[in-house]
Amino acid sequence: MFGRDPWGGPLEISHADSATDDDRSRNLNELDRSALLRQQLDETQQSWLLAGPGDVGKKKKKQIDLGCMVVSRKLFMWTVGTIVGVGVLVGFIMLIVKTIPHHHKPPPPPDQYTQALHKALMFFNAQRSGPIPKHNNVSWRGNSGMKDGFSDTSVKRNLVGGYYDAGDAIKFNFPMSFAMTMLSWSVIEYKAKYEAAGELDHVKEIIKWGTDYLLKTFNNSADTIDKIAAQVGVGDTSKGPGANDHYCWVRPEDIDYPRPVYECHSCSDLASEMAAALAAASIVFKDSKTYSDKLVHGARTLFKFGRAQRARYSPSGSDPSIFYNSTNYYDEFVWGGAWLYFATGNTSYLSLATTPGIAKHAGAFWGGPDYGVFSWDNKLTGSQVLLSRLRLFLSPGYPYEEILRTFHNQTGNIMCSYLPFFKSFNRTKGGLIQLNHGRPQPLQYVVNAAFLASVYADYLEAADTPGWYCGPNFYSTDVLRDFAKTQIDYILGNNPRKMSYVVGYGTKYPKHVHHRGASIPKNGVKYSCKGGWKWRDSKKPNPNTLVGAMVAGPDRHDGFKDVRTNYNYTEPTLAGNAGLVAALVSLSGVTTGIDKNTIFSAVPPMFPTPPPPPAAWKP
Repeated sequence: MFGRDPWGGPLEISHADSATDDDRSRNLNELDRSALLRQQLDETQQSWLLAGPGDVGKKKKKQIDLGCMVVSRKLFMWTVGTIVGVGVLVGFIMLIVKTIPHHHKPPPPPDQYTQALHKALMFFNAQRSGPIPKHNNVSWRGNSGMKDGFSDTSVKRNLVGGYYDAGDAIKFNFPMSFAMTMLSWSVIEYKAKYEAAGELDHVKEIIKWGTDYLLKTFNNSADTIDKIAAQVGVGDTSKGPGANDHYCWVRPEDIDYPRPVYECHSCSDLASEMAAALAAASIVFKDSKTYSDKLVHGARTLFKFGRAQRARYSPSGSDPSIFYNSTNYYDEFVWGGAWLYFATGNTSYLSLATTPGIAKHAGAFWGGPDYGVFSWDNKLTGSQVLLSRLRLFLSPGYPYEEILRTFHNQTGNIMCSYLPFFKSFNRTKGGLIQLNHGRPQPLQYVVNAAFLASVYADYLEAADTPGWYCGPNFYSTDVLRDFAKTQIDYILGNNPRKMSYVVGYGTKYPKHVHHRGASIPKNGVKYSCKGGWKWRDSKKPNPNTLVGAMVAGPDRHDGFKDVRTNYNYTEPTLAGNAGLVAALVSLSGVTTGIDKNTIFSAVPPMFPTPPPPPAAWKP
């Protein structure tokens, strides 16, 4: 068969060479694929078009495009299924763990110092005067002293509140202020320990109850004052029988006799101690700005008054001179000035506290048998420790360095005198240091010394100082803590009588505490002044337990008479318990050390003034 060649030649079409329909179709498909590959096709489309002859009829693998990659649908489903399965299994296991009851190991019991701390703070609840709050937790106490200040026609002012000093119902501002200063100092240093013990709110409430009352005893809104209400109630019985707070033995809630107010118009010691109490408390309450500022203003006013009107608050023959006689006021100038400096950052107070002449009059340079004894009367030792803290951590330099270095060295010497290696103070056979040289009521001095030793050890450690020198011998801070612990352990029962001198702590403690409220039952009967004497003289234990009260303590032979009428053994005081609380919290719990910075929160950065140049040389 021939066809016509379009170029003029014959064209023979042979059946042997002619392509079948299938071949022609395949050739066209290959041409089509080649053309389409030149276009922008996605991978799935290309796989369809590039499938070879052997791929026809095969099952296509299903894939999933995740945007960033294409994966097999089967692999994707296996992965998701595995994740979901593992999640369900973990959730099921956690559900089982939560529903099965657990037997947790109980936390370790609090140490003995923390246990005693809880009780020692309760004493202040029992000493409250005024309207008792519902959460006071002392069932046998009620409202008392609700007419204090108003009932004295010469005063006619609100003096309701505060604390009764001891076993009577007198409110002495001097030791009460010292107690509030001590409690505030302990909170400033050991806030974390109070918090760990669950007592921070409690101790702050105790302090505020005291400072609220102190603010009532003078015109706290004024910048200048001319008097302070120093005392409510009278205790002098030397003038014969008469209804007063010592002659009468009645519950505070049943008092119906006159309660005169003792005012002072020249009282440098009292004013400066009250200023210290308010200034220290202002640091405790620094997060409550309005109240803190009120405390600072009151402290400034009091200190100004104390500096202007120079005299002791307890002149001879006055009621305070019989019970809380102040021997000097220069130690309160150093003490009050130091606390006002920390509360305000005003260097004029630091200049006053470090004035060599004031330190000299306070007894810093002449020693004596009571040198190193810290008490409601003598604050010099506490001031020296407090200002040593300033030197250790801020080192303000000139013009304060010379006296601060002196105080620091004296503090080291005082700490040496507390150690048994030295003979500055005697000890009983049972190991109690005799800071008051064998006189009655020793424990109040012992707890103050224990606190100072413990807090000073913490100061040294916080300053990366392992100890201090006593002459040529070096002693570690552990020696100071051991001294503090042995003294507090003695008070808590490690003594020859195996008796705790803190009421309610341990199994053996005083049961005949010299205390009106604790010794008279709350039975609805109101006893007269002399009618209550039967409870004073009773041989039976007190019907009410005065929890946490540290009694006056043993004699110099470790002897103790649990007799209600002998106050030299069995009467507790605010000042004594404040020192006990401070010592206990310093030793309690794990060793966390002090809060280095809070006390300096109002102190501006220190840029020491350079010393003056030497005098010009003269030939």
